[in-house]
Amino acid sequence: MGQLNGRDVAILGTGMYVPKRIMTNNDLSEMVETNDEWIRERTGIRERRIAAEGELTSDLAYKASLAALKKSGVSASELDMVIVATNTPDTLFPGVAPKLQGKLKASHAGAFDVQSGCTGCIYALTVAMTGVSCGLWNKVLVVGAEVLSHVINWEDRNTCVLFGDGAGAAVLGPSVEGTGRFISAELRADGTKSDFITLPGGLIENPASEKTIAEGLHYVHMKGNDVFKFVNRVLPSFLKKFVSASDVDPSEIDWWLFHQANLRIIDGVMKRLGADPEKTWVNLDRYGNTSAASVFLVLAELFESGKLEKGQKMVLSSFGAGMTYGSILYEM
Repeated sequence: MGQLNGRDVAILGTGMYVPKRIMTNNDLSEMVETNDEWIRERTGIRERRIAAEGELTSDLAYKASLAALKKSGVSASELDMVIVATNTPDTLFPGVAPKLQGKLKASHAGAFDVQSGCTGCIYALTVAMTGVSCGLWNKVLVVGAEVLSHVINWEDRNTCVLFGDGAGAAVLGPSVEGTGRFISAELRADGTKSDFITLPGGLIENPASEKTIAEGLHYVHMKGNDVFKFVNRVLPSFLKKFVSASDVDPSEIDWWLFHQANLRIIDGVMKRLGADPEKTWVNLDRYGNTSAASVFLVLAELFESGKLEKGQKMVLSSFGAGMTYGSILYEM
């Protein structure tokens, strides 16, 4: 666990964008053997957003970024770095971040992608806040963006019901009076479980071929039960230790903001933490699992909700392919 020892860093503004097209559970029931009740009972998801034909991850990231920059009052020319967390880049290279930097005309900023599964949001935010805290950067745009609908097998009901497309963004900078501060962060991984969530085809291990296409290796593969057991075993104790190491009692946390993967996971973790169910924010019922974008979507909605108060403490936490996981403690 690492506490920031440099200058205080704040979230200056947030933004989000989701595609217009809504795909409901009933829509999915016409594509695979499933139904609305089955999906809702197992995941909590009612609907998800699907990118339009030709709508790229960089397009979603751009629209979310414009919203975050507007809210923060920061211009693109003031940015020192653009960081994009994504598992579905437009191309392997160039990354999404350089394309986004170009679209924004953020001419003084560097740019790079972070690929850490659904935990990419936490990894990217941690890198950004560390860079600002130590003085390397002053203003950083951090984005989580995904177009997962292009890497999903729409004939596999175990995965196609879960995911959606979307993007969220946050602008980080030095804290000033009236803004909040990041307190601490911790990043973890258990690479012995790296086969739990994979997209195995198309690169060095399984170069693209007729065989990899026929075997569906260019789609997301997930051992859902193993992921569920891993998260419920690891995350509650990890969060308790993380918060305590930051000299905060879990009862002092006002908001627990989780990766929006599955409502049963969120409910289970909250119960094991002994936390009030009202102290979390859920939007997976409307957006599904948006991977590295999900925590950013939660942040953007919560910042717009009017429910945040100065001095409140929030924990941001995610888990994903790798298996990676991590948390951030933030004070409003």
